[in-house]
Amino acid sequence: MMKAAMIRTILHYPDKRLREKGLLVSEITPAIQALADDMAETMYAAPGVGLAATQIGEAVQLFVIDVALDDEPSELRVFINPEILECHDQIVWSEGCLSFPGVNEEVERAAKVKVRAKDREGRSFVLEAEGLLAVAIQHEYDHLQGVLMIDHLGPLKKRLVSRKMQKRADADAGP
Repeated sequence: MMKAAMIRTILHYPDKRLREKGLLVSEITPAIQALADDMAETMYAAPGVGLAATQIGEAVQLFVIDVALDDEPSELRVFINPEILECHDQIVWSEGCLSFPGVNEEVERAAKVKVRAKDREGRSFVLEAEGLLAVAIQHEYDHLQGVLMIDHLGPLKKRLVSRKMQKRADADAGP
């Protein structure tokens, strides 16, 4: 009997675990598949369009994305050991991040990407993406390298967002 996916706690900046680089997944085990299921459940509950394993304190090369609109069928994609093979053109996108609640900032990214990864079953695939899917892939891939949305901002914006998140962390910690 399969265990039901559970909602995990999403780490918020400035949690140091967000800077950990994810380790390669050596084999697709039931535990890795269960982690992918938990991540999808967590992402949908948040709600968000993507979630990296490092955002829930699991330092492995795994992220999930679903950019389908609310009234469209799910397009859940699981990326294990992803590699970005190509990037083309530039786009500026207003990005949010589940690890930076309430923050949306303009980030410059590649408009189109080509990525290779394994799916939930361990099958290799190559995907060419553009628009929101391309941005989400780059955003989540960054997480697996310990790179955060804030790292793409200029010094002033970076300081403002960092201060805002630190205040939130201090308030959450309580007296």
